[in-house]
Amino acid sequence: MEGTVRHWHSSGEVRDTLGRPVRDLRISVIDRCNFRCPYCMPAEIYGEDYAYLPRRHWLTPGEIKRIAGLFTQLGVTKFRITGGEPLLRRDIVAVVRGLGELPAIDDLALTTNGTLLVERAEELKAAGLRRVTVSLDSMDEQVFSVMNGGRGELAKVLRGIEAAKRAGLTPLKINVVVQKGKNDHTVLDLLERFRGAGVIVRFIEYMDVGTLNGWNLADVVTSKQLLELVSSRWPLKVLEENYRGEVARRYAFEDGQGEIGFISSVSEPFCGDCHRARLSADGTLYTCLFATHGTPLRELLRSGAGDADIVGLLQNVWRNRTDRYSELRGRTRLPGKPAKVEMYRMGG
Repeated sequence: MEGTVRHWHSSGEVRDTLGRPVRDLRISVIDRCNFRCPYCMPAEIYGEDYAYLPRRHWLTPGEIKRIAGLFTQLGVTKFRITGGEPLLRRDIVAVVRGLGELPAIDDLALTTNGTLLVERAEELKAAGLRRVTVSLDSMDEQVFSVMNGGRGELAKVLRGIEAAKRAGLTPLKINVVVQKGKNDHTVLDLLERFRGAGVIVRFIEYMDVGTLNGWNLADVVTSKQLLELVSSRWPLKVLEENYRGEVARRYAFEDGQGEIGFISSVSEPFCGDCHRARLSADGTLYTCLFATHGTPLRELLRSGAGDADIVGLLQNVWRNRTDRYSELRGRTRLPGKPAKVEMYRMGG
């Protein structure tokens, strides 16, 4: 991007302590999932008796739309719906429709494990959803099962991907969390399956999100290592970023069979350009994926607070934002082990 100068601009723009605007809002609509991926919701902790949020604590579609609309006044133009598994929520189409009705939105996407896409793809598209990202860690049946805690069928996920493509929920992306000794040996097979199929595969470095996934730096396969592995099989060329702050480094296959991406939040942190806010299913606002605490909004919404009051709070939270966890992780020894919020509560 040499020689290119980009400027943030928005009528109600608000910047944090490091000069970063807020552009994306990630909305977790549910704290439940039908998978038990060890790096997110390990089965030994999230068993049959685990106490999830009471449904009355979830934000309603109307409340989600209201907060999202107020965020657009601060400069947000992109929404991503996450979970847990968002398609488990019975009123997910109403959530999508509400967000899709907001003016001046550049993108409305959803991240899913794909198991329910066959049934929901068409109605989600009709409600205003633009694209989906499917989490899929391996095309090897056995590895797939290990990586999701023995839940779900690979064939159903693949049918869901095809249904999403037919519905026009594109460009469709597949997110792959790569762990050393678990699924790194299946990376090329997965790429082989989706190369030339109009699907963008993105490899994500295994992150220390939350406190329950037993994260160890030794389990991380870096983007550099993956890039070398892929390049040795298929020559790649660098692509320019789509927009400032894009988290993935993009590459295209030189033979024209599509593109892939690498998300390097451990080896090459991108905190300096992070413009994402996160809203949990119970209406808590977080300003970092690695947050230890958030700002509760649900009771404010339900106690009759006016829009101006809520906008003022949102502005204040963002203006005081100092988060740069991933950069600090590599530079200093962070004191103790802060109790970070688990990923399933705020979305990835």
